[in-house]
Formats: sequence, structure tokens, C-alpha cells
Amino acid sequence: MVSEPTCIYSALVLQDDEVRVRENKIHALIKAADVNVEPLWPGLFAKVLANVNIGSLVCNGGAGGPAPSTPAVPAEEEKVEAKKDSEESDDNMDFGLFD
Repeated sequence: MVSEPTCIYSALVLQDDEVRVRENKIHALIKAADVNVEPLWPGLFAKVLANVNIGSLVCNGGAGGPAPSTPAVPAEEEKVEAKKDSEESDDNMDFGLFD
């Protein structure tokens, strides 16, 4: 379970030093940290992050792009729903609190 976080931190260190993320660079950091990582992970992270601006990814909280737009609700439907909500809230008003 240490493999993924180790590769993530290695990629962040490389980005902070303005070094392009490559498999051999990740391996070098992992070796320097004396951490055992499955051999699959450094290459996988290097391929995934090859064309990614890690700084932008970190600053935008992982947002890959604009949020999907939701269909606009026409104003008439909003009024009908608001009226329906107010009618429902009036249904239970036929008793008093201290009766």
C-alpha cells in the first residue's frame, strides 16, 4: 500500500523542482528514500503524468475541466414548485401549539 503514495510524493517533488516526471526520475527518488515499491507503479505514474501540468492539477483541486452544466429550469416551473412547497407547509397549520 506504500507504492501509490510514494509515487505521488515523488511526482510532487519532481514538479516542485521543475523536473519533468519520468520513470527513471521516480525510481531515483524512491531508491534515495529507501522505500520498496512494486515495479509497476513508477512507470504507470510516469505515463499518466507525462502530459499533465501537476501544478495546475494541485491548484485546481483535481478539476479536470469545467463542471458539467445542468439544464436550466424555466421560471414557470420554479414558481409552480415554490407554490407547491408553500401549500404543503400550510397543510399542518390547522392546530395550535397549546391546544
